[in-house]
Amino acid sequence: MNYAEEIRRLAKEKDALILVHNYEPAEIQDVADICGDSLELARKAKEADAKTLVICGVYFMAETAKILSPEKTVLIPRPDAGCALADQLTPEMVREAKAAHPGVPFVVYVNSSAATKAECDITCTSANAADVVRSLKEDTVLFGPDANLAAWVRKNVPEKTVITVPEDGGCPVHHKVTVEEVEAARKEFPNATVICHPECAPEVQKASDMIGSTGYMIRNCGEKQEWIIVTESGILHPLKKRYPETAFHGIEAVCDNMKLITLKDLYETLAEGKNEVVVEKETADRARKAIERMIEASA
Repeated sequence: MNYAEEIRRLAKEKDALILVHNYEPAEIQDVADICGDSLELARKAKEADAKTLVICGVYFMAETAKILSPEKTVLIPRPDAGCALADQLTPEMVREAKAAHPGVPFVVYVNSSAATKAECDITCTSANAADVVRSLKEDTVLFGPDANLAAWVRKNVPEKTVITVPEDGGCPVHHKVTVEEVEAARKEFPNATVICHPECAPEVQKASDMIGSTGYMIRNCGEKQEWIIVTESGILHPLKKRYPETAFHGIEAVCDNMKLITLKDLYETLAEGKNEVVVEKETADRARKAIERMIEASA
């Protein structure tokens, strides 16, 4: 069976839109209707006319799509695709932080569960975190769960006090990247420009030439002839497709959860309509306010 052809046929037959994150395997990206970062997928899920949304990413992304489109059927080929970063911030932790800092808004990274989002004031992505924090009238904000992204926001929005919850939260894939790896890549490719994701540690951010989300990388990495890309390796596929004349070099950074979905999984999900995502209505209604507030702030 040619899974790619059958997936496209089924998607058309079932009025399904396939949304794929930039970190997914190349063969999954190649059958997508839309590839993008978390912010782009959230926007497209909200705008989509299709009756069914199939989210190829990790579970919080599918939850976000369902929250924004409660009338649609949302499917995820691998519901066991979790996020170690999202697991580091619970609803209870948010409530405790807000109780300790009355009147201080909580900005939650989209890499979080629906239940956690429901306790927060506004969400953000790596693409718009600084803009979201800047949009708030309060001088102090709570921010979680990624401490490295919080450090980047703190640097770019110095007029705000950013309190990180938890203090040491982070994406294991990005946080393990070292300055030594960046320096070794520079030595190997001395003419390349280094761009890193803001989930990387502050010292890695400092050792890079540029910092940006995957969406930023896709939009801007055609400007130079050679790049060292410091983020999850899946991003190299769309970059090379978009800029075939540009040289891209990655580092060793692989998210196992982002590599779980296979073409067979996607085909079976479409064919059987299985793995439907359900978010309890009260949780979804509260989380939706935080997500839509983010979309408005970053419009």
